[in-house]
Amino acid sequence: MTPRCIFIGFALLLTCAALAPRAFAQSDAKASTLQQIRKRGSVVCGVAAPSPGFAQQDADGAWSGFDVDFCRALATAVFDDPAKIHIAPLTSKERLAALQSGAVDLLPRGAPWTEARDAGQQLLYTTITFYGGQGFLARRKSEPRIARELADVTVCLQQGNSLELDLADFFRARAADFKARLFPSLDEAVKAYDAGQCDLVSADIAALHVARARLSRPGDHTVLPELITKAPAGPIVRQGDDQWFNIVRWTHFAMLNAEELGINSSNADDALQSESPDIRRLLGVDGDFGEGLGLNADWAYRVVKQVGNYGEVFERDLGQASLLAMERRQNALWSKGGLMYAPPVR
Repeated sequence: MTPRCIFIGFALLLTCAALAPRAFAQSDAKASTLQQIRKRGSVVCGVAAPSPGFAQQDADGAWSGFDVDFCRALATAVFDDPAKIHIAPLTSKERLAALQSGAVDLLPRGAPWTEARDAGQQLLYTTITFYGGQGFLARRKSEPRIARELADVTVCLQQGNSLELDLADFFRARAADFKARLFPSLDEAVKAYDAGQCDLVSADIAALHVARARLSRPGDHTVLPELITKAPAGPIVRQGDDQWFNIVRWTHFAMLNAEELGINSSNADDALQSESPDIRRLLGVDGDFGEGLGLNADWAYRVVKQVGNYGEVFERDLGQASLLAMERRQNALWSKGGLMYAPPVR
């Protein structure tokens, strides 16, 4: 495969990858991922789309969302230009093959992180950018309790996946009675819930927030705060390129550290004058902590200035400023009751 395949179209890109795996291996041996990205002039991100809040296109073809913004952050770190990205919409069956072949540089948010996925597919999860899991959608007027106190309820959910088994395990562990109503799709389960055929809907929390936004009166419903399963997700890269692995991981860490230090897209310029050693190191004023990554010293400053810190991105795409109106909860900073934590720049 030649680099021209990338710009001809993604369907041809996948075809080229399938027909010439040896060519990809030879290319990878000659150049690191960062070198290939710079030669190409863009970061290629494989996304699950359409995925409201994470990756979607408007009528003009412009991409937005949590996953897309992370791609923009990477492009800013590498090129000082958040527009230098190529978004490749992929089905669940296409994603891993596209990454393994070199057709895309990363999956900004792939399937939830598990041992088998991390160790068995020659891929690496770099970090966790979103803590998901199975939860419940309930009516506010019912004064919903915490999930572990639920009993004698009817739950609507999609059949044919692990949600059904996990739901049964959750209630069995508490010796609590429940009734499951199964539907071919989540949309049908939500319609049944909206029609009063069940007390709750159970699904991944991201899907539940999308479902709530589509109800006729979203404000009358809430996603309960507890998760009954763990489904951490984040950027996935190919094994064998430590430099690119670290760039992807530390881009997320930089955005988290910026939020914790109170640096955002509006005050990043003023923060350059800060006397705080932590801020000065993060923004590249003191030391050159980009050198080990193959980036400029001020790469993190540029990411925060042009894309935002983690909190800004979350609120814009998933949080209260978005259609999904998702609470931060597990995705809040560790200092604010969440699980988001990043090593310092030093």
